[in-house]
Amino acid sequence: MAQAIMAGGCFWCTEAVFRDVVGVTAVESGYIGGSTVNPTYKQVCSGTTGHAEAIRVTYDPALLSLDDLLDIHFATHDPTTLNRQGNDIGTQYRSALFPADAEQRAAMEAAIARAQAASTKPVVTVIEDENGAMPTWYPAEDYHQEYWQGEGQRNSYCLAVIPPKLQKLRKSFAAKVKG
Repeated sequence: MAQAIMAGGCFWCTEAVFRDVVGVTAVESGYIGGSTVNPTYKQVCSGTTGHAEAIRVTYDPALLSLDDLLDIHFATHDPTTLNRQGNDIGTQYRSALFPADAEQRAAMEAAIARAQAASTKPVVTVIEDENGAMPTWYPAEDYHQEYWQGEGQRNSYCLAVIPPKLQKLRKSFAAKVKG
């Protein structure tokens, strides 16, 4: 198994997409890239900790390549809006990638280049690491995990944002969607 950490706005929304992808065995919502140790959701939402809402995706490379995983990420969020995804505004909603090593960094740089080639606007996704090492990952509180499968289906924000993301996934990556 392999893991990749990506931020693309609200983690409820990005988590929902990747739970439907063939080869993904787990998706965990959390916080990364900030200065506060063990931040809470409330702290991260304030925009003062420097963390991004992100997901840590565990996947089987025999079934899903990192390139495909990253291409899905770029297709299901807007990588051209700085510190914003729809109505979510702030650095905690930035488009960012967090490489575990030099190989992942190279794949992430290539994915950004592919996304830029497909876009008429500048891609603002950043790659964040600390002197070549991944920043510390903090799992989000339990109630954020698998949010779409539970509370999210009754949350008007999620009902407005997640189904269009899932439609993009199914339209652009039909062979990669769980049946």
